[in-house]
Amino acid sequence: MLLSTLVFRAVSTLPEDQFMAWGWRVPFLLSLVLVGVGLFIRMRLAESPAFARVKESGSESRLPIIELLRTHRKNVLLAMGARFAENGFYYIYTVFVLSYATEHLKVERSSVLTGVLIATTCALVAIPAYGALSDRLGRRPVYMAGAAFSALFAFPFFWLLDTRVDSLIWLAIILGVAVGHAAMYGPQASFFSELFGTRVRYSGASVGYQLASVFAGGLSPLIATALLALAGGRTWTVSVYMIGLAAVTLVSVFLAAETYRTDIGEPAAVEGDVSCS
Repeated sequence: MLLSTLVFRAVSTLPEDQFMAWGWRVPFLLSLVLVGVGLFIRMRLAESPAFARVKESGSESRLPIIELLRTHRKNVLLAMGARFAENGFYYIYTVFVLSYATEHLKVERSSVLTGVLIATTCALVAIPAYGALSDRLGRRPVYMAGAAFSALFAFPFFWLLDTRVDSLIWLAIILGVAVGHAAMYGPQASFFSELFGTRVRYSGASVGYQLASVFAGGLSPLIATALLALAGGRTWTVSVYMIGLAAVTLVSVFLAAETYRTDIGEPAAVEGDVSCS
């Protein structure tokens, strides 16, 4: 996000006609480099010791998606719900905010992008810090704290934006991304992985993660835009929608098992849902 915003900020200085004609395509084309880097890293990853033992025994799942939906339906749904606030809020903070600030508040695009740059830089530190905190306090309390903060911040976020003061706009985006979102995103990878047995762990974490991306993050800027238009430019409808996303996440994480002290390499953790609390 930091790299893409830097590139987008650079091309956004082009004259409007050039930006609309070809400038906006540049960040998308350059992202192919990051796809290559991601693929290189993924191909170099070693299997986890827990899965290596399953593979050596010849007991790995032949149809992991089928097995996942048969044995871990609850945790797939809970992982999806846990992502609703994290993913939905993130795209409101970093995508919807651009159109709202520039079209409705008449704020310079470069100012908003500066706020996103500062926020994502802060998140580089905040995300691993919250992940480390979840190793000490548990996944659920850290995750739920992030969702609760996001819900409480839904109205103040727009109040800060509506001042049209650069520093307060930056503060709104920083608090949203580096406090609320980071507190959910930091523990997420470990939390989701620990919700599933070894035979279906990769599929479980991936399915829960990606389906929520479609229904939460993928739609949130569109829904927020529609709600804003429906309310005649007033943001209270968007704030209520954000609180709804946070409520789904809070309930989902509350219903999920606490996993931070579970040894996922133990035989009892290999099969079935994690059941410790």
